[in-house]
Amino acid sequence: MKKRYLIFLFAALLLLLCGCGSKKEVKTGYQIYYLNSEQTKLNPREYHPKSKDAEGMVKEFLRELSSAPEDVEYQKPIPNDVEITKYRIEGDQLSVWMDSDYYNMDAATEVFCRAAVVRTMTQIPDISCVSFFVGDSPLVDSKNNVVGLMTAESFVENPGEQINAIQTTTLTLYFSNRDGDALVKETQTVHYSSNISIEKLVIEHLLEKPKNAKGKSAIPSGTKLLSVTTVDGVCYVNFDAGFTNQDYEIQEPIVIYSIVDSLSELSTVSKVQISVNGSTKGVYRDSYKLDKIYDRNLDYLEERQKGEKAKSE
Repeated sequence: MKKRYLIFLFAALLLLLCGCGSKKEVKTGYQIYYLNSEQTKLNPREYHPKSKDAEGMVKEFLRELSSAPEDVEYQKPIPNDVEITKYRIEGDQLSVWMDSDYYNMDAATEVFCRAAVVRTMTQIPDISCVSFFVGDSPLVDSKNNVVGLMTAESFVENPGEQINAIQTTTLTLYFSNRDGDALVKETQTVHYSSNISIEKLVIEHLLEKPKNAKGKSAIPSGTKLLSVTTVDGVCYVNFDAGFTNQDYEIQEPIVIYSIVDSLSELSTVSKVQISVNGSTKGVYRDSYKLDKIYDRNLDYLEERQKGEKAKSE
């Protein structure tokens, strides 16, 4: 009997151990994804929710994403004028409904808002994907395509560099020629702090005079860069109102493609959108819409234009 009792006790202990091993670990520490003070990237901040179930945590997280944090280094990713009207959990999918003001956000802010919600919510063990609705309709992109379900992997950021490290890189930049009717290509080797993004470095050098005396900056004099960020291959460049100053000595496409072509030389950038004071409404001069996302176009290169002219002659 004693032997049977010991065998039974051992089996019971084994089952208990197996049960503990298969039990899902309860997560207590989470992160809320806020915008940094420059509004150029998302910064996670540790957060310990009071709720234990998915429904309660979603409600709690959405409240945090819509509230201004006390730390000035962080900014809420959901703007004041955007309201979350409802949400619903079905299986492992969270659906979030926004009011129509969602479409009033500029492109960069909208992407950051969406990424912050998705990255924050998919930490919840029962939620693996998020979908968005505006009004009663699914969220669509600038080309009217439905955005669809998103996971944390839908948004990719470059890994951080060591703070204040000095790096060297070679930039390929496109300036205006002296006549303002074509682009001239220039390669510059520059030293810079890793605190500055490579996209910002490109724009800062485009605002300066080129090394080559045959060229000049295509961007209107007095223009200031407010922000620049790249999300999913699209670089969003935000200038102040100085960008609208008209310098008719430089043709419209030369201004636009000086920026687009220079940024597109970066491996992280495939398209570019330009805004003025955060707005993409209207056009630059007569025909270049600000709400359009521009692809690289080297047709305005001076050497290419000369080649085409020689062929025609």
